[in-house]
Amino acid sequence: MTIRVLVVDDDALVRSGLTMMLDGADGLVVVGEAGDGDQVPAALDAHPTDIVLMDIRMPRVNGIVATRRVRARPRPPEVIVLTTFDSDENVLRALRAGASGFLLKDAPPAEIAEAVRRVAAGEPILSPRITRRLMDRAATDAGAYDRARVALRALSAREHDVALAVGEGRTNAEIAALLHLSVATVKAHVTRILTKLEMGNRTQIALLMHDAGLC
Repeated sequence: MTIRVLVVDDDALVRSGLTMMLDGADGLVVVGEAGDGDQVPAALDAHPTDIVLMDIRMPRVNGIVATRRVRARPRPPEVIVLTTFDSDENVLRALRAGASGFLLKDAPPAEIAEAVRRVAAGEPILSPRITRRLMDRAATDAGAYDRARVALRALSAREHDVALAVGEGRTNAEIAALLHLSVATVKAHVTRILTKLEMGNRTQIALLMHDAGLC
């Protein structure tokens, strides 16, 4: 299976570098590029896409707004946020908007390619190197804890266990081993959790579990 990628960044050199790198990776192909968030809808209409690599800071439509619009489309592609992190305060907002994870722009080529493959396979990208710092920013929202605790009441005990494991960054296989379930059962639980909580992906589950003080 070939994973189709759309690269979105206002820096032409960054786009060119990512395109050359990903086109040379096994199983990946760059189907299009966009120089700003306002160009993404037309690019997606023109090119069937599995993964969007999305810059955050763009001059007309930023990556947060663009991510929200992408995820609102019927059968939307997944979005991976590209960031310099230390200079970018908006990564958490992009994840809440529906991005499946984030990558540092200076990440090694093999790491970026593997991240694309993982997200395409349904696994979020929650790098231990910076996830804790990123998650801690949620604490600035005074009402996040209460909202998260109320939302989690909708889950059964087993769904709560699965959500907690997702919040810890575990894969489906790891959750299955931990809870003595089949991988198919774990996937079914995750699907029900997303439906009950009206969320778009596993990363949002992880953020909710952190907001609730459980991870």
